[in-house]
Amino acid sequence: MTKKKVFAIICFIFVVLYGATFTLIEMISPQTMETESTYVATVSENKQIQQKLKDLGYYKGNIDGILGPQSISAIKAFQKDYGLVVDGIVGQNTLQALGLDYGGVSYSSSDLYLLAKCIHAEARGEPYVGQVAVGAVILNRVESPEFPNTIAGVIYQPWAFTAVNDGQINLEPNQSAYNAAKDALNGWDPSYGCLYYYNPETATSEWIWTRKVVVTIGKHVFAI
Repeated sequence: MTKKKVFAIICFIFVVLYGATFTLIEMISPQTMETESTYVATVSENKQIQQKLKDLGYYKGNIDGILGPQSISAIKAFQKDYGLVVDGIVGQNTLQALGLDYGGVSYSSSDLYLLAKCIHAEARGEPYVGQVAVGAVILNRVESPEFPNTIAGVIYQPWAFTAVNDGQINLEPNQSAYNAAKDALNGWDPSYGCLYYYNPETATSEWIWTRKVVVTIGKHVFAI
């Protein structure tokens, strides 16, 4: 092989490696790499979020402490303008950009995925508000001293959820379950603070019937 051929091969390899490196850098730019953890705020804190968005001109709705569709649209618009991950979820990065920092419990994208899986497994076919309520019950348990303090701990607590026992937890969640998980993480709690839910047509535990019923959504009864 001549020196010219060797040199040409070396040049070709350099060009390929340079292009691959440049592409990789673009793929892992800061905005792409950012995985914003999700902070679960109280109703009072959600009102502050809404008020801040309103003051900045992003939100036109009522200050009610529920981050519903209108609030989420405002959050996404704010996130886009401030170079954040545009997912409508109020994480620590979004809070800081708003000038708010509550500390407290935060959740990752893997927590969101697991919550969506449990919602899908436990409540697919239920009304959307019922799916959000199931997610809210899980988060209420995380906050309660009576249960594990992580989403995974609550969901995989022995005999806590039928979907874990029968393997349905392994089903891939649909978009409705993802949306419901996001709404629950954003503070919407249609269960009104409940720690339990059950289907009265299939429930076999006598103990669950002793819990105080708060609301019925679809086929599920939510209780404290």
